[in-house]
Amino acid sequence: MTQTLGHPAACDIRPARPVPRLLAAAGIAAGPLFLAAGLIQGLTRDGFDFTRNALSQLSLGPHGWIQVTVFLLTGLLVAGGAIATRQALHDAPGGTWAPRLLGAVGASFLLAGVFRADPGAGFPVGAPEDRVTSLSTHGAIHMLSGTAGYLALCAALLVLARHFAARRQRGWANAARLVPVGVIAGFVASATTVAAFTAGAGLGLLGLSAVTARLAFPARRQGPYSPARQQLHRDRTDRQETSA
Repeated sequence: MTQTLGHPAACDIRPARPVPRLLAAAGIAAGPLFLAAGLIQGLTRDGFDFTRNALSQLSLGPHGWIQVTVFLLTGLLVAGGAIATRQALHDAPGGTWAPRLLGAVGASFLLAGVFRADPGAGFPVGAPEDRVTSLSTHGAIHMLSGTAGYLALCAALLVLARHFAARRQRGWANAARLVPVGVIAGFVASATTVAAFTAGAGLGLLGLSAVTARLAFPARRQGPYSPARQQLHRDRTDRQETSA
């Protein structure tokens, strides 16, 4: 019996190459790890207020080494996810720039771990109650690296939106376009409350985890030329020939 395969690429959305599962898992875990560590520390460390203090300030004080470690680990995990994304996309749309931009995101977390934020807004305990207005050298590098990293993340998501659109995955394409809007909106609103900055950054990191998971472990679509559909077609054809 001759099988008609048609255009299997239209319904097979597996990665172009096998994706290293450990690196993909690293990229997926980066955002939740960073946010969970920040939430736990923010709730347990004296003087920290989510409405006044950024998660970056958790790098300060006696237990600041924990957040420094979180920054460095997150940077390495994002870099691993960038490699997995490169492997998943290969020559597909976005396969060149998305991994590069995600690599820049990982590098920004590494820099943010090395150069700490400045104290202020009452944290750590004993710091001035006013918000930070004048930055030290290490504080400026920390801020610039974070800003550059999140802009690179927004750019990477927009590049990936093009990839999803090319694959006719409209929901993912729209989500990849909307997340950068939420990130930028949170950064703009941080002039009113630091919590908006944290929310925007968190949205970006969770969006990164979601698209990394989608790219590395895509669902198999049950299209008309999938193995299950082909078997169903063969069974129906056999029954028709038997009844004839």
